[in-house]
Amino acid sequence: MERHKKYLPHLLIIFLFLIASGLWYNLYAASSNSNYLKVVFLDVGQGDSIYIETPDGHQMLIDGGPDARVLSQLSQVMPFGDRSIDVVVATHPDADHIGGLPQILDTYEVSTFIENGVTSNTKVYQSLEQKILKNKIKKIIALRGNSILLDKEKNIHFDILFPDRDVSNFDSNDASVVGKLVYGNESFMLTGDATVYTENLIKWNESDAILKSQVLKLGHHGSHTSSSLPWLESVNPEISIISAGKDNRYGHPHKDILERLKDLKIPYLATYEKGNIIFKTDGENLIY
Repeated sequence: MERHKKYLPHLLIIFLFLIASGLWYNLYAASSNSNYLKVVFLDVGQGDSIYIETPDGHQMLIDGGPDARVLSQLSQVMPFGDRSIDVVVATHPDADHIGGLPQILDTYEVSTFIENGVTSNTKVYQSLEQKILKNKIKKIIALRGNSILLDKEKNIHFDILFPDRDVSNFDSNDASVVGKLVYGNESFMLTGDATVYTENLIKWNESDAILKSQVLKLGHHGSHTSSSLPWLESVNPEISIISAGKDNRYGHPHKDILERLKDLKIPYLATYEKGNIIFKTDGENLIY
């Protein structure tokens, strides 16, 4: 009898864990069948990473931050036990955007990888390319006019606005993949480290009606090399996002960009202040 009592606390803990896990799973299953698109600007320090999950459960990851920290941040927003991501996008091969992607490919089953066609001699880039080949991941070079349909029923899509040409000889930041995530009347302009030069090329191709977005991720972590006045006026966001590390050595975000946002009455949220920044939308309403 005493021996049975000895194991009762352990059995009780296991029993409670199973109940809790079941409840959590049911709650997640209920929420995953909702009408909401989830977009999370992950707090990965001085870098970029954006997680997207559609109502039907399809997932996209844009950039992976500078290191393995992206894994712990993803674990907070992805379904428990989920080990697959449908699409991974590397906006450009700078380390603060692809540094965590080799670990992503080691941890998750990835179906499609999208990049801009710019190569690099860095170890992290070479490692990433080797893992794409080893894991037999479908690779696509981003090009204006490509549209990635993420949720067929809800018509949620990621439209590539740039590159609009071969950018293999471009400066890395100038060549950043820029895309607009659209669900109904709500949209997110996602810019990588796109510079003023890139913004001008996009504006040459697109009307303000196409560029208009409710949420804008500011290019290059709020650097003065991005987010020109004409670009901000064209996108005309309800809110902007700055993805940067606290007290980073680059001085991001730059003071003149913050003043520009203030003058245009565009509020901003920053990962170095808020941590992971979570948006949800049903295509008509934006929650954050």
